[in-house]
Amino acid sequence: MDDDESARAAIQGVLKSVGWQARSFCSAEEFLGSDQLCETACLISDIRMPGMSGLELQARLVEEGWRIPIIFITAHGDSRMQARAMKAGAVAFLGKPFDDKVLLQEVRTALESGLAGRNPNNCEGECQLSVSQSKH
Repeated sequence: MDDDESARAAIQGVLKSVGWQARSFCSAEEFLGSDQLCETACLISDIRMPGMSGLELQARLVEEGWRIPIIFITAHGDSRMQARAMKAGAVAFLGKPFDDKVLLQEVRTALESGLAGRNPNNCEGECQLSVSQSKH
């Protein structure tokens, strides 16, 4: 998820180029209000967005019992922010601009980690394998 439409389109294109499903959202609130939580196997999120930040979204997902691997991307990150994200369970923290190959490798690692899991109170059945990131 990213509030920048061009960033969303670029990331979604990279993911689809290797055959992964990708949904995009322009905000954390849009993602949380969607029906995609149960289907999200990996979340790619910007840190700084209007409204809820990527770090606030991560905290909320953890608090509600969601186990979704998160890859953060940001043009405004610092070591303190990175440490906070990683301590809370992020699988990667990439600076913008980033290499597409590095992003794809981080997504592969997240998908293979088996970390994705649903909150049993909110989903029926098993989660489908999909990659979600933001779309307007």
